[in-house]
Amino acid sequence: MRTIDVSQITDLVEQLCMQANYRLPCDVRDAFVRGRAEERSPLGQEIFDEMLRNCDLAANNDLPICQDTGFAVVFAEIGQDVHLTGGPFEDAVNEGVRRGYENGYLRKSIVGDPLRRVNTDDNTPAMLHTRIVPGEQVRIIVAPKGGGSENMSALKMFTPAASKQAIVDWIAETVVKAGSNPCPPVIVGVGLGGTADKACELAKEALLRPAGQPNDDPFYAEMEREIVDKVNASGVGPQGLGGTVTALSCAIAPYPTHIASLPCALSIGCHVTRRAEGTL
Repeated sequence: MRTIDVSQITDLVEQLCMQANYRLPCDVRDAFVRGRAEERSPLGQEIFDEMLRNCDLAANNDLPICQDTGFAVVFAEIGQDVHLTGGPFEDAVNEGVRRGYENGYLRKSIVGDPLRRVNTDDNTPAMLHTRIVPGEQVRIIVAPKGGGSENMSALKMFTPAASKQAIVDWIAETVVKAGSNPCPPVIVGVGLGGTADKACELAKEALLRPAGQPNDDPFYAEMEREIVDKVNASGVGPQGLGGTVTALSCAIAPYPTHIASLPCALSIGCHVTRRAEGTL
């Protein structure tokens, strides 16, 4: 049994909030470079150039890549042989978010009630997803999610008789219909199976997979390629201004489901699909 004081959780989350907002993951930047090479529109090429300059300036100057520093979405894997001391885990995570957004000069975008709309002034609470796993470590991923892309999320409850093509078509049509709202070129996260709520969580978690990395299952890897090709054939283009590249990649996360069910959830990551992780 390993003991970890939750103050270490707070320190790590604070650091990751700033790191995720300042430094785009290398795989996403590499996807920009590939997208720039594939883009045929002169305006689209210019947009890719600006995106590359922007992410490099942010990293070199410790500045947010985007003014929308997002929901603080936190994924935590807690080893079952870890004993957490010093206070509640969730409180420690939220304190890390509060410090990270305050000390990192990150925009605070969370309102305390969905209808009264009063800002919490510290970007808490985090949108926290926890999982108990084997071992004696705690792994934390902070994945800030902007409002524009989050608003384009979707869920469809297919019947089990639905074809693979029907699912591909719905995903692609939903992304295309989103247009410029999620700030393309986008990364498409898909949760397939489970319950409605599980599919939505899987879709968001799918965005953590490195951009361009295919599914381990060739069946789903081919499906991912079909979705990207179909979205890119739409001509929406970078920032919705027309072009060849609307989607940088797609990641599908399948999960067992009920014999009567086939939920499909979509979470769209904007071109600054951010994440940073650390392990204690």
